[in-house]
Amino acid sequence: MPIKLAVNGAAGRMGRQLLGAISERPDATLSGASDAPGQASIGVDASVLSGGNSTGVVVEDNLSNIVKSSQVIVDFTAPKVSLAVLEAAVDTNTAVVIGTTGFDPEQLEQLHSYARRMPIMFAPNYSVGVTVTLDLLAKAARALGDDYDVEIIEAHHRHKVDAPSGTAIKMGEVVADALGRDLATCAIYGRQGITGERETKTIGFETIRAGDIIGDHTVLFAGNGERIEITHKATDRMTFARGAIRAAVWLSTQPAGIYDMRNVLGLD
Repeated sequence: MPIKLAVNGAAGRMGRQLLGAISERPDATLSGASDAPGQASIGVDASVLSGGNSTGVVVEDNLSNIVKSSQVIVDFTAPKVSLAVLEAAVDTNTAVVIGTTGFDPEQLEQLHSYARRMPIMFAPNYSVGVTVTLDLLAKAARALGDDYDVEIIEAHHRHKVDAPSGTAIKMGEVVADALGRDLATCAIYGRQGITGERETKTIGFETIRAGDIIGDHTVLFAGNGERIEITHKATDRMTFARGAIRAAVWLSTQPAGIYDMRNVLGLD
């Protein structure tokens, strides 16, 4: 029996990709689609948004309706909206996949509190390639140690509203953890003016926002006499959508807790 999946934010850039990714899988079916009240997509057949065949699912503005009809809801929207989705689903048997980034510490605390009562998939990036890249970064950092400076450079399209990207921050967390550091105290976000020499054990972040770049991330390990660069470049948003739907199908059978793509790929 195909897993019943719903998409919140169905008319957004990622929402449309998620609808298309569901249609590709024989083990999943679209059971609901929703968007914010007043949006032009309300009342429209979801297939119009994805360019696929009609499933008879109409976009609506009532979260409780899609919760009732679905086993998993996939949400790539905004922190406040994602928390509203969790609130709507917390006392049901519906799991939630969250691809939203930009949560502040208080919002993250709320998200983790929901995970004690329901299964939540929460990852900054649903690309299988990025997940493997994170694993490579941890291994590289442990092997190279403190003799190599670490810089993280990320680039996204002009419409992205948070910086650095959630993926870049996750990369920083993975490297810092492997090196026994706390990213909150060792991160440097951009440089300007006379900054002095680079402080030992810092991790630098540089952000680019331009054009229609889908997502480029490079972690630079620079030592004396050599540099190592580990890079991931996304060329199609469907990469993220397919990974998220793969995660949703996996999450449908999990108990309450918070999971990420490493769990889906069996890397833990």
